[in-house]
Amino acid sequence: MVILVFQFIILQKPLPNYQDLILGSLLVWVGLVLFMEGLEWALFPLGNSMAFALTNKGNVFLILLFAFTLGFSTTIAEPALIAVSKEAARVSSVAGFIGAEEAALDSFARGLRVSVAASVGFAILIGVLRIFKGWPLQYIIISGYAAVVGLTFIAPEEIIGIAYDTGGVATSTITVPLVTALGVGLASSIKGRNPLTDGFGLIAIAVMMPMIFVMIYGLIVL
Repeated sequence: MVILVFQFIILQKPLPNYQDLILGSLLVWVGLVLFMEGLEWALFPLGNSMAFALTNKGNVFLILLFAFTLGFSTTIAEPALIAVSKEAARVSSVAGFIGAEEAALDSFARGLRVSVAASVGFAILIGVLRIFKGWPLQYIIISGYAAVVGLTFIAPEEIIGIAYDTGGVATSTITVPLVTALGVGLASSIKGRNPLTDGFGLIAIAVMMPMIFVMIYGLIVL
């Protein structure tokens, strides 16, 4: 509706390829509806049940390993991250920081994706450890963003914008539902933890950590 209002009232121009626009909008609407239903039917219950099952086993190392693996695997499969990594490789090639060969582009994009995925895996691990230990979330966030600010002054200028953007794209469609369900499930199953105060916050750490890892990646590669 916002697009239509601006197109017809502000710009006062007809819609280009309106057939494709209508079809695409319908596909997006159907996809989002199905996605939200899928979250309710599968992803949230799955994350909660796995959290309870892992807690019942009583093996902290296994839970931390699962947390890292979950964060890594969901992030590296994130469509938004794949798109941003490819675009970052293309722009870096145009700017002359990496070669224009297909191998160089793939290597840079893959390295960026792996860095972000590893950072989210590490973030979820830290977040789960926080739930077990009862660490205050604000201390982790303040320390992390202090590192972000410090690295901003020494990282290559060309990587800073990419680093800040990866924090957002890394925590999107696939990652957020499973990680949220894991945090709430763990906090609900651990004695002395409150799901409301302890179960949330994993996403905040996961948004912050890619900025740190990508700027370090930039210091190494660029």
